[in-house]
Amino acid sequence: MTRRRLVILGVAAVLLVSAPWIWTSTAAWGHVHDAADAPAADVVVVLGTTVGADGQPEDRLAGRLRTAAELVAAGRARVVLVSGDGGGLSGDEPAAMTAYLTGALGVDPARVVADRHGLDTYDSCIRARDVFGVRRALIVTQSYHLSRAVTLCRSVGIDVDGVRARCDGCGRALLAEKAVRDYFASGKAAWDVVRGRPAAVTSPPNPAIQNALS
Repeated sequence: MTRRRLVILGVAAVLLVSAPWIWTSTAAWGHVHDAADAPAADVVVVLGTTVGADGQPEDRLAGRLRTAAELVAAGRARVVLVSGDGGGLSGDEPAAMTAYLTGALGVDPARVVADRHGLDTYDSCIRARDVFGVRRALIVTQSYHLSRAVTLCRSVGIDVDGVRARCDGCGRALLAEKAVRDYFASGKAAWDVVRGRPAAVTSPPNPAIQNALS
C-alpha cells in the first residue's frame, strides 16, 4: 500500500471517528452563550456531576450551580431543574445540588425542582421533556460539555440554549481531560439519538415545574 493511500485512509478514519463530535459542535452553533448574554427561559436545567466526600458539590458542579443562580437573580430564568444521579458513586447529586442552591446561593426553595434519575445527559433531556413537560429551557454546564448537552436536548425536541458554567478552581489539566472524554462521549450521544433510546428510568408526568411557575 502506497504512502499516499495510507494517508488518505488515516484521514478518513479520523473524520469517521470525529463525525459525532463534529455533529454535536455544529448542531449547537448559535445556541451557546455566556451567562451575561443568555436569552430568557422559564426553566434552567443544571446537569449533575461529582459530589465531594463531604456531600458538597465539587468545583465543576458548584460552578454550574452558581451560574444557574446568577441566571435566576438576573431574571433570565424562573425555575431551576437540577438533574443528576440520586444514587451515584459520589453521592446523591440532586440532593447536594438542591441544598447548595437553596443554602449557600440563596435561591428560593420553591423555585428548585429535582430529578434524581438524570443518569446521563441524554436521560436528563428525555426526562425534562417527558416527565417535567419542559419544552423551552436554558441548560448549564461547562464549555467542554455544553455543545453535546445542547445538541442532545434539541434533538429530542426541547428548544434549548446553552450557558457556559463557571469553573472556579478547575485546572487546565482537568478541563483538558474532560474535553477528551467528551469528544469520545459524542459517539454514544449520536447512537442514543439515532436509535431513540428511552430513558433508563421512566416516571409518570410530574407537575412540579408547572406548579413552581404558577
